[in-house]
Amino acid sequence: MQLYWHTTAPNSAKLQTVPENRVYVSPDRADDFVRDFDAFADAKVVSDDQKAPGIEIGRPDDMYRRVGIDANFGKIAVLVTDGHLPYPYGRETTGYDVHDLSDTLTKAKAAGASVLVEPYSVAGRRAAMVQFPGGYIAEIHSHADK
Repeated sequence: MQLYWHTTAPNSAKLQTVPENRVYVSPDRADDFVRDFDAFADAKVVSDDQKAPGIEIGRPDDMYRRVGIDANFGKIAVLVTDGHLPYPYGRETTGYDVHDLSDTLTKAKAAGASVLVEPYSVAGRRAAMVQFPGGYIAEIHSHADK
């Protein structure tokens, strides 16, 4: 997370969706992280799935813990794992909610991006992992009903 100090208010259009910061945390530190981040950011835990589908972290045969947090800083996805993650998981720091995943992937490919993990559906959303020119990796998702 980066904190900035501005002397003038930004003059930009409001985001259509709020990006999701993705943080990977070990099981033995997850509760401390969530509690401390909540206190620091005046955040709210909006979900705590103890048995989230492992496909979200590249391990389709496993389950893991996924904590969703909303704060003034934005959305945070705390992905609680043992650290054994297949490439490219763990290298992305942001998830982007888009209106139409297929359309967004088409545009990203046309701009030189590579789809590292093809779209999959789980827990009410479709997601894919994308690497953009320059090496930036992000998770891109849309709600399954969009």
